[in-house]
Amino acid sequence: MAAMGRGWGWGRGWARSQPCALALAAALAVCAFYYLCGGGETFSSATRRLRATPPAPAHHHPQRGGGEAAAAAEAEGGRDLHLLMMFTKAERSPALRAKAQAALRSLLRHGRLSGGDALHLHLVTEGASRDIGLGLLRDLLRGAAFRHQVIVHDVNELTEELFPIVEAMQKHFSAGSGTYYSDSIFFLSVAMHRIMPREITQIIQVDLDLKYKTNIRDLFDEFDNFPEGAVIGIAREMQPVYRHTFWQYRRENPQTKVGEPPPDGLPGFNSGVLLLNLEAMRQSKLYNQLLEPTVVQKLTEKYHFKGHLGDQDFFTMVGMEHPELFHVLDCTWNRQLCTWWKDHGYSDVFNQYFQCEGEVKIYHGNCNTPIPED
Repeated sequence: MAAMGRGWGWGRGWARSQPCALALAAALAVCAFYYLCGGGETFSSATRRLRATPPAPAHHHPQRGGGEAAAAAEAEGGRDLHLLMMFTKAERSPALRAKAQAALRSLLRHGRLSGGDALHLHLVTEGASRDIGLGLLRDLLRGAAFRHQVIVHDVNELTEELFPIVEAMQKHFSAGSGTYYSDSIFFLSVAMHRIMPREITQIIQVDLDLKYKTNIRDLFDEFDNFPEGAVIGIAREMQPVYRHTFWQYRRENPQTKVGEPPPDGLPGFNSGVLLLNLEAMRQSKLYNQLLEPTVVQKLTEKYHFKGHLGDQDFFTMVGMEHPELFHVLDCTWNRQLCTWWKDHGYSDVFNQYFQCEGEVKIYHGNCNTPIPED
């Protein structure tokens, strides 16, 4: 875990009732927003559809793989790649700004998109953090060798939209009133399918304490590996967090796999890298039933569950009951580095959770753990 929508570069939107069109010049002199009415939608101003001007064109720098590969990709048609990250309270946190810069720099360094692809970067932010984030992206995207857009989503507007959906689960999966995960925004991934415009069918949400070691395009290809019925792609938690959280259920059910380490156990999930098949989430009757307050209450009672990690806790609990909803990513896509639980009562089993074989694709420096240098 770590720390939608108006657009920088372009926008697509519908108002709730009457048609309207609006064009604004933003601080970077490259913002354009267009709001048009359509279809009786009930999106708030934070989630109105974005009527896009074309994405910013790629700068014509030589790409690895040669011209023939690029021409072939162009002929095959492009793909819209939607990537979302949260960037809040950055004006008060130099460490967060440094993490964001490192993550984005590594993402763009390894990013190699096909000729027709476009990377759509969704930034969930507010106030001063918005200006910092846009300035950072402006500098890093200068000279990018692929088409790209940045869309800014206001935290306060999104929170208002999300609260009625996730209010019931916050008391089960939040640390307490006024704490980081008590805000509805940190359950955004849970209800993303009800917030994002319907033409966005897939999106990846990532934490900022990441370092990319491979092409982000390859992560989007993981959507093609979802088994039937799966709606979310997510990696396993790599510490015995949920061995601890489910202690009472495990005591009452000594043969359970809940909280046990891989490969045969159910260690829970880590939401630092999330693949959300929004269309599948919209269509899944089961998944949407699991959002109902009565169902959440029933499951938390069954598992004696009280967490503090927001969406990650929800996905973990649901995964114990309905693992078929999840495509489990290989640990190399979210190679978590935190070892906190090794020194807090679980040293004897820690390595069973923490081991990860294979070439790392994304490092996750959770709990402020340093990420290896190149």
